[in-house]
Amino acid sequence: QVTVRESGGGSVQAGGSLKLSCVLSTIVQPTDCVGWFRQAPGKEREGVALIEVGYTDYYYSDAVRGRFTVSKENAKNTVSLQMNNLKPEDTSRYFCAVRGGGHCYNDHLRDWSIFPYWGQGTQVTVSS
Repeated sequence: QVTVRESGGGSVQAGGSLKLSCVLSTIVQPTDCVGWFRQAPGKEREGVALIEVGYTDYYYSDAVRGRFTVSKENAKNTVSLQMNNLKPEDTSRYFCAVRGGGHCYNDHLRDWSIFPYWGQGTQVTVSS
């Protein structure tokens, strides 16, 4: 079993930055897909960013492209999401998820159900 732990959420003014971290309990393999998703009350879960860690393949939703950066950190089994120029509409609970050995595809941003391992989420609140 793979456990997932997110951290780094908080409250920030519009235009500010936050960095989220996702720590995995097992070694990340080159073909593993690690995804960031978010869900606000009353709204559907949406994909934010994906990274295929071994080959630097990555994908972003249109809403965050150019502002967010997903990367594998030098620390073991850690994937980060750097969020810059935050907007009030970014307010949500952010989740990290892992799909082992299956590669990343852009379509995975819209199909969160295929990710079997999830963290509990971390709250991000952006005020105007």
